Amino acid sequence: MKKIALITSGGDAPGMNACVRAIVKTALHYGLTPIGFYDGYDGLMNNNTIYFKYADVDNIIHRGGTVLGTARSEEFKTKEGRQQAIKNLKSHGVDAFICIGGDGTFTGANILSAEMDIPVIGIPGTIDNDIYGTDHTIGYDTALNTVIEAVDKIRDTAGSHHRIFFVEVMGRAAGFIALNSAIASGAENVLIPEELTDIEKLASDLKEQNKGKRSSMVIVAEGDDGGGAKEIMEKVAPYLEGYTLRHSVLGHIQRGGNPSAFDRMLATRMGSYAVDLILKDESNIMIGSKGDDLVTLPLEKAIRIHPSPDLSKLEMLKKLRTQEL
Repeated sequence: MKKIALITSGGDAPGMNACVRAIVKTALHYGLTPIGFYDGYDGLMNNNTIYFKYADVDNIIHRGGTVLGTARSEEFKTKEGRQQAIKNLKSHGVDAFICIGGDGTFTGANILSAEMDIPVIGIPGTIDNDIYGTDHTIGYDTALNTVIEAVDKIRDTAGSHHRIFFVEVMGRAAGFIALNSAIASGAENVLIPEELTDIEKLASDLKEQNKGKRSSMVIVAEGDDGGGAKEIMEKVAPYLEGYTLRHSVLGHIQRGGNPSAFDRMLATRMGSYAVDLILKDESNIMIGSKGDDLVTLPLEKAIRIHPSPDLSKLEMLKKLRTQEL
C-alpha cells in the first residue's frame, strides 16, 4: 500500500475539508502518498489531481465547502467514463480509494471497486443525514444549526407583524433537517416527505394554534408531497382568510458556512479511521457513527437501505403545540 486516492462528491457539506485534512495527514503519517482528484468523479476521468503535502491542508479545518471541489457526474455512469477513470487511477499507481459523499457517491465507488478490483472506503458527507448506518453524516449538524438560526430570525419578524410563516428547508427525499429543526426552533408544524400532507387539516391546525399568538411557524421540507413552502402557502391561503401569510426558502445557505465543532470532530475521526481501515485491508465498507463510536457496514447495504427520521417525534411536536383546555 503506497498511494491513496480521495475525492469529495455530490453535494458539498460543511466538514468535508476537515475530513480531507485528516485523511491526508494520517496517510502522510504512515508514509503513504495521498492523491486528491478535483471535482469528484469528473476529476477521475479528467485526471485533475493534487499530490497532497502537509502544507496543502493547513488552515482548512474551519472552512465550509470543499477544497477538492465536487460535482455530480453523468459521464461516470457510463462504462466508457469509468474506463477512463480506471486508466487514470492506474497511471498514478493508486492502491486504494476513499470517497466522501452520499449514496450516489457510494454507488459509483462500489461499481469502481468491482471493475478495478481496488479497496474502497466510503465516508458519509451530506447535509441531509439520509445515509443508512450512521447517526450523523458530515455536515448535517452544521446545516441544522444554520436552519435554526435563520428560523429564529424569521420568527422575530413574524411575531412583530402577526404572520404565519412557511419556511422551506432542504430534504428532497428525507425529512431529517425539517423535523429536527422544527423541534429545535419551536415551530408549530412540520411537513416532511415521509408523511402525506392534508392541506385542510393543516389550515385547521394553524387557526387553532394561532389563537392568542402573534405568529406561527411551519417548516416545509422541499420534497414534501404538497410542494414547497410557496405552494403550501398558496394552497392553505383560501382556508385562512384574514391571516397574513408569508414564505421563505432558505436554499443553499444551508450548505455553506464554517462547520460546527461536532462536524469537525466527526469528520476528523472518520477521515483518520478510513486510512487505518485501508491499512488493515478492509474494503467496500462505509464508516458510520453510533453514539460516540465509529462503526462500519458494507457499502452495498448503505446504498440499498434508505433511512427515515424518527416519526415518533411528530407526536411529540403535536403535544408541544396543544393549547390548554
